[in-house]
Amino acid sequence: MRAILHADKEWGIGKNNSLMFRIPADMKFFKETTTGNVVVMGSNTLKSFPNGKPLKDRLNIVLYPNGAKREDCLVVGSLEELFAEIKKHPPEKVFVIGGMMMYKTLLPYCSEVLVTKVDAVGGADAFFENLDQNPNFKIAYESAPEETNGYTIRFLTYKNLNVKPY
Repeated sequence: MRAILHADKEWGIGKNNSLMFRIPADMKFFKETTTGNVVVMGSNTLKSFPNGKPLKDRLNIVLYPNGAKREDCLVVGSLEELFAEIKKHPPEKVFVIGGMMMYKTLLPYCSEVLVTKVDAVGGADAFFENLDQNPNFKIAYESAPEETNGYTIRFLTYKNLNVKPY
């Protein structure tokens, strides 16, 4: 399982249950990486999508205790249920996409974290753990900085050196 996100200089990942930045290069990377795969999220992330609809062309698994079952995505009520569903898929095809509590809960189980790092401060109210200060994570890939939509971004892949089995 991997996590995918964008973060500002302070590891901020969201504001008011929404993205802080609308950067086409980041959105394109996210879509290309996750399409045809499994995306795992919490209920607030699902609610943040247009009309609360899941992402197209992906199996959307939503951890939503006491949430109503839906036809358009797979709603699970517990971590045990979530892990049982995730195990049905190759780990490299499963992406945690938010929100903050899902990232915090599932980070130890992620073999990699794909981060679009934005060289700006977005006024976040939701944060991701600073992987540069976590001894279990090392940068495995870092792109050259690129200017896009008025922002400087870099694509990074962090490798988890101590993946917890699920």
